Amino acid sequence: MKPALRVGIFVAAILSALSSFGGARHFTFLYEANTPASGSLELENWVTWRHATGPGRFDQVDFRHELEYGVTDKLQASIYLADWFYKSDPEQSGSTYSDTAIELIYNFTNPVVDPVGLSIYGELRVGDRLIELESKLISQKNFGPLILAYNATFESVWERSDLAEREGEFIQALGASYEISPTVSAGIEVLHEFVFPEWRDTEKIRNFFVGPNVSYRRGNWFVTITALAQATDTHDEPDFQLRTIFGMGF
Repeated sequence: MKPALRVGIFVAAILSALSSFGGARHFTFLYEANTPASGSLELENWVTWRHATGPGRFDQVDFRHELEYGVTDKLQASIYLADWFYKSDPEQSGSTYSDTAIELIYNFTNPVVDPVGLSIYGELRVGDRLIELESKLISQKNFGPLILAYNATFESVWERSDLAEREGEFIQALGASYEISPTVSAGIEVLHEFVFPEWRDTEKIRNFFVGPNVSYRRGNWFVTITALAQATDTHDEPDFQLRTIFGMGF
């Protein structure tokens, strides 16, 4: 894929999301412990560009469109209306619907007033020849303008026409964000992935990604961007990822 075309696809993806903005996020690959107020509604649009070089090179732009609702001050419910992606590799290119998902987050403690903020997360994705279950432990602690977050995630995936292809994945994610001003924050995110094809660890697949993030918020909207580079050498994984989340609260 030519560099100019690749950049053009990504810019178009960003512009397509600008029509909607949700509650402020300091991270894009991590979740924070706080949940929105009861009765609040938020719209978030995610755009993730994944780029890989070498023999398995590809470019992929993923899109997620999420509605979040505060059921109570402790419980958040979300629906991902339609996850889809555009992928280009040496053999083919095109857009594909991936799945629709529902998500619940329950908050136990507050990261500001309690020793640590804790929440639990559950997500179900269902698509064309795809079922995925995801559970997550979310922890966070705020030290004034410094926000530290940790997520432990386990994913179970069944794919193909008879759902016979199985895979498990355990992901640890760590993030730090510093609020430079009331509207701007910047920090770093780290992902450490353990992949288990067919629920086995015989291949010892380990992926490590690290990179900076920046967030801008104003009024009822925000935009957060994270750029991650792969520090390992897994050929089927992207060498570079750029994720942008735009959100608006109502």
